[in-house]
Amino acid sequence: MQPHRLFLINPRSGNRSGSQLVRQIGRYCTRRQSPFTIRLTPADGNYGAIAELIQAAGITQVVICGGDGTISAVVSALRHLPVCFGIIPRGSGNGLALAAGISRNPRKALDIVIRNKPGEVDAVQVNGYFSCMLTGLGFDAVVAHAFDRQQQRGFLKYAQLTLLHFFTMQPYNFVLDTGSSRFSVKAFFVCIATSNQFGNHFTIAPQAQLNDGRCDVVVVHACNRLQFLWRVLRHLRYGSTHGQRTGIDYFQSTRLRIENTDGAPLHIDGDGRPTAASLTVEVLPAAYRLLLP
Repeated sequence: MQPHRLFLINPRSGNRSGSQLVRQIGRYCTRRQSPFTIRLTPADGNYGAIAELIQAAGITQVVICGGDGTISAVVSALRHLPVCFGIIPRGSGNGLALAAGISRNPRKALDIVIRNKPGEVDAVQVNGYFSCMLTGLGFDAVVAHAFDRQQQRGFLKYAQLTLLHFFTMQPYNFVLDTGSSRFSVKAFFVCIATSNQFGNHFTIAPQAQLNDGRCDVVVVHACNRLQFLWRVLRHLRYGSTHGQRTGIDYFQSTRLRIENTDGAPLHIDGDGRPTAASLTVEVLPAAYRLLLP
């Protein structure tokens, strides 16, 4: 018996028409005699009615048609229900989908959903915020907050904002405490990842795995802008490890506390969030089930 699938489409995600995707899903599922329901993600972020629909209709799979921010919101709201999640990537970066090997081609992504092979995936919680793949403090969060204010979406707009803010970026003071070590650093940004992807095939945490029970932490030290570019590009290609004189610290941990004395801005899965002077990062092992290739 085919599972009943709920497709949740974020109309703000992606450059392609949402109506085109609706037709594609309808044709695909109808040909396979697979029960399905399509809804838009709630603009107010309240998933209460969606949860009631899942329980009333006996839905067992929730397929998220959006980017990392949409995935984070949906999974956070619905992971307490007995469902597994699928992804049809429609975001600007699609970091989680790329890390999981899910194609950005809707037809190929639907093939993975229909194949029905769920696996357990970790997440993290940052001061109560659920994060499915990447949290950042500093420069990347500045860009994320600016991106949130844009009407136009997509990778090109994100790249434009990154370049614009690159010339005005500033470092921030942090204290990082893993329980076994504690150190102070002045850095342009701190990334906490459960996925190896920053998005768009930029590998920010090359050792990260989706289900190893740890988060990967990347800290880019303050330097001049030319050094910054060189260090980040080198890290994206080769990776770094904590303690090497690369200008980038990279380590793994099961817990982390960050003192954010300068009030560096915060993003959760690419969406800007209110920052805090102190942040507690907790790994959530096997937080939800994801349909994988």
